[in-house]
Amino acid sequence: MNTSSAEMLAIDQNHLIHPLHVQGGHDNARIWAEGYGSTLVDTNGKEYIDGLAGLWNNTAGHSAQSLIDAAAAQYAKLPYASGYVGSSNDRAIELAAKLARVCYPQINRFYLTSGGGEATDSAIKMSRYYWKLKGKSEKTKVISRMLGYHGVTFAAMCATGMPVYWPMFEPRIPGFSHIPSPYPYRYESSDPNVSQGVAAANELEKRILEEGPETVAMFIAEPVQGSGGVIPPQDDYFPRIREICDQYEVLLVADEVITGFGRTGKMFALEHWGVQPDIIQFAKAVTSGYFPFGGIGVSDEIASTMDASTEPFMHAYTYSAHPIGSAIACAMIDLVESEDFPSQAAQKGQRLQDNLASAIGDHPHVGDIRGLGLLCGVEYVKDKANKEPFDPADKVGDKILNAAIERGLFSRVRGDVYCLAPPIVIENSEIDRLTAILRAATIDVLGVG
Repeated sequence: MNTSSAEMLAIDQNHLIHPLHVQGGHDNARIWAEGYGSTLVDTNGKEYIDGLAGLWNNTAGHSAQSLIDAAAAQYAKLPYASGYVGSSNDRAIELAAKLARVCYPQINRFYLTSGGGEATDSAIKMSRYYWKLKGKSEKTKVISRMLGYHGVTFAAMCATGMPVYWPMFEPRIPGFSHIPSPYPYRYESSDPNVSQGVAAANELEKRILEEGPETVAMFIAEPVQGSGGVIPPQDDYFPRIREICDQYEVLLVADEVITGFGRTGKMFALEHWGVQPDIIQFAKAVTSGYFPFGGIGVSDEIASTMDASTEPFMHAYTYSAHPIGSAIACAMIDLVESEDFPSQAAQKGQRLQDNLASAIGDHPHVGDIRGLGLLCGVEYVKDKANKEPFDPADKVGDKILNAAIERGLFSRVRGDVYCLAPPIVIENSEIDRLTAILRAATIDVLGVG
């Protein structure tokens, strides 16, 4: 089809409804035509650094031949088969074994989905199922955190702690509540006798006691909050969270949809703090975005409780254990291990943060530069001394985002936090160019300071 970019955009606006759709929000959209490595190319031939790896997922970059080959071979052999009980396929079986090998030691059983939102809903159903099997059917409530993102299927949206996603779909499902984010840059503790991280974790204990421990099924948290602004926790936060969950018999669910498979410098992010979850959620990087895929893994305790019951887990997706997704995920795990993605992310993430600190760390409107592995957030503020934010009406984050796009860096912002999570295969020279672009965009919008 020999169609100009403007004509394609007009067709797009007439016939497509996009995620986060709003009239006018798509007027200056880029239409992507191809990609290679860490580079996206639009239909006008302009190249951009993919600063967010698509949507945090494309860690292997846009031209990983082993993933393409795995998909092609599986399409030729078996493009689809049901994963319902009584039916399986060799690629899904292979994947489950690989996941058990690389995941937390106590997690060895997996349920596969088409993405992260389905994984959240699956974790919620699994937790309720587990507690019913244990004779504690009142344990149904879900506690999560503000600024947490767990997807936007309906139950997942209720767990997501970003209120902008709620109003047009309320009332929300009862039984969901949120505690403050640990947010080291902004969390203010009312308890001077403990560290900031322990104080933030103790918010969970307070909420469990308010709700009634006998009613709380699970606590869900991203090890590093991603879409909420790239917020790594304090080092003592998750160890205390694990203690609280154990004390009150609450399942700890780690949403590793963004952080899994090497992104933070470890295969899975809670490894940084020596903590194991009861349920893990994954998606995104498990196939590097080459196929919609995800899942949950459950602890041996949950698995053995399921095995001892004759009550079925009445939860099902047509595309669970999809052979194409499973084949790509198998190839992706091989790639993560053979190319040592965790070490790459640790080294390149350190380079990125060091570069940003050198380039814009002293700028009077750069309040915080933070990250873990190849996840990074730059928070812009009106007053650095007291952390005063800009007026949202100023749209500083959007202006910096657009200034960076014009210079060839494509990413996303959460308010005035510029988020970065490029493909793990990004070259050091591209990290340096990315830094230079963000510096130029910062000065363009906010001056030299």
